[in-house]
Amino acid sequence: MKKIRIGVLVSGRGSNLQAIIDNIKKGEVSAEVAIVISDQADAYALERARKHAIPAVHVSAKGYKNRREDYDNALVQELRKHGVELVCLAGFMRIISPALIKAYPGRLLNIHPALLPAFPGLHVQKAALEHGVKFSGCTVHFVDEGMDTGPIIIQAVVPVLDNDTEESLSERILAQEHKIYSRAIQLFAEGRLKIEGRRVTASGGETSIDKFLINP
Repeated sequence: MKKIRIGVLVSGRGSNLQAIIDNIKKGEVSAEVAIVISDQADAYALERARKHAIPAVHVSAKGYKNRREDYDNALVQELRKHGVELVCLAGFMRIISPALIKAYPGRLLNIHPALLPAFPGLHVQKAALEHGVKFSGCTVHFVDEGMDTGPIIIQAVVPVLDNDTEESLSERILAQEHKIYSRAIQLFAEGRLKIEGRRVTASGGETSIDKFLINP
C-alpha cells in the first residue's frame, strides 16, 4: 500500500518519534517521516531525525505578533512544503491554534499519557497516583480546539501498582505509548478510522464482549 507522509512535531527527547521511525523500518507502519519540527532548538528529537536522514528543523515561536496563530501558520507552511498528509504531535509542548487544526482537519494526532478524558494537561501520573486510581495508561486522539479533548482513537491500559512512583508509572506507560502511536498511524494509513461525533470506530477492530481487567 502507498506510504503516507507524516510530519512529527516535537519539543523534547523524542522517544515516541524514535518508536515511530523504528516501527516504520520494521515494516509495521505504512508511512514515511517527511519532516520533524521542533519549537526548541536543542530538542534531542531533532538529532534522532537527522541520524535517520530525516529533514529536521527548528521553528522558533519568538517574534510573531499573533504568537499562536502566526506560529502555527509557519508550521503549516513547513509541513506543506514537505508534502505532509498526517501531523503527529509527539511531546509537542504548545497549545495548538485553530490555524493548524483547520489546515489538517481530521489529520492531526496527539498522544497523551493518561486514559482520557481523565487527567488531561500536565503532570498526569502524579495526579493519577494522588487520586488513587487502579489503572492508568495512554491515549492517542484526534486533535480539536480543546486541551486533550479530541475524539479518542486508541488507548492502552497500565495497572497502577501499590509501590509505584510517578517515575515508575511514567516509564511503564511510555512503553505502551511506543506501541499504540504507531498502531494509530497504521489504522489511519489503512483508511480504517471513521469519526462519528465523539466516537472513532476502526473497521475490523475488537468485537469481544468478555474482556476485562481487575486490579488488585
